[in-house]
Amino acid sequence: MFDVSAPWLDRVVNFQKKQLLQAVSDVSFEIRHGETFALVGESGSGKSTIAKIVVGLLSATRGEVVVEGVPVGRDSAALRQLRRRMQMIFQDPYASLNPRMRVDRIIAEPIRAFGRAKGRSVPELVAEILTGVGLDPRDGQKFPHEFSGGQRQRICIARAMASSPTFLVCDEPTSALDVSVQAQILNLMRDLQDAEDLTYLFISHDLAVVRHMATRIGVLYLGRLAEVAPAKGLFETPRHPYTQMLLGAVPDLDMSGRERVPVVGEIANPISPPPGCAFHPRCPLANERCRVERPELLAAGPGMAACHAVEEGRA
Repeated sequence: MFDVSAPWLDRVVNFQKKQLLQAVSDVSFEIRHGETFALVGESGSGKSTIAKIVVGLLSATRGEVVVEGVPVGRDSAALRQLRRRMQMIFQDPYASLNPRMRVDRIIAEPIRAFGRAKGRSVPELVAEILTGVGLDPRDGQKFPHEFSGGQRQRICIARAMASSPTFLVCDEPTSALDVSVQAQILNLMRDLQDAEDLTYLFISHDLAVVRHMATRIGVLYLGRLAEVAPAKGLFETPRHPYTQMLLGAVPDLDMSGRERVPVVGEIANPISPPPGCAFHPRCPLANERCRVERPELLAAGPGMAACHAVEEGRA
């Protein structure tokens, strides 16, 4: 819950009330060891908020996040140990690196903080990590501004890998990069996942990227899960009308002639969301029930969907 009210004096002068924004509501999912669970949706759907709650950068107003049996957000010795095994790769490699620190120092910080050296020299470990992400060990003497966008994201990945994590939260790690560089970074992440047995929570709005990376996919709309399904099943037989609309916006390079659901309308104001199903103002299958009753996430084919039309067999 976020307070998005106008400043106190403006509210007093204009007789305004406080405005609270519930960015995420009733979102529940599990991520299995070694898989990539992707969250997709339009801007403003709550993806980055969930990512920050998972790693403890934001506190949930209600509910709980449990990673490897440890509740995130509680100050304890177990949670401090969990910090080493859980890291985050941020969206903007330009903003997430300290411009005043050399790269070797950036990567060495988590090594020292979590005592990963264990008899080995820190410079030796830093050189090994830089090599593992496709950079030259000599790059450690440079500052972040001396690198391209793709190289900076490699540095961010190296920093995340420096603590030897088992779980990485990736918040749109390629959205700020050129398409050709995106492919290199995604291939690097796949290789690291295979080599280090990593588990990913992958946040993205790009379905082409998600198709390349994800094992299972959760589709978010206005802070709620609209559909959760295995990646292959979701792309072949999407159940929720919103998922179908998102997939309809992806270019059909195979010229398959598949039927498309046109994109209509815009995402609603999250401060005052529509009653019932939040998607009903944009949904071609909406009826009176959709306008007054909020759908629950129920089993649908190989996955789950929160849609009255799917439940009633109208989809």
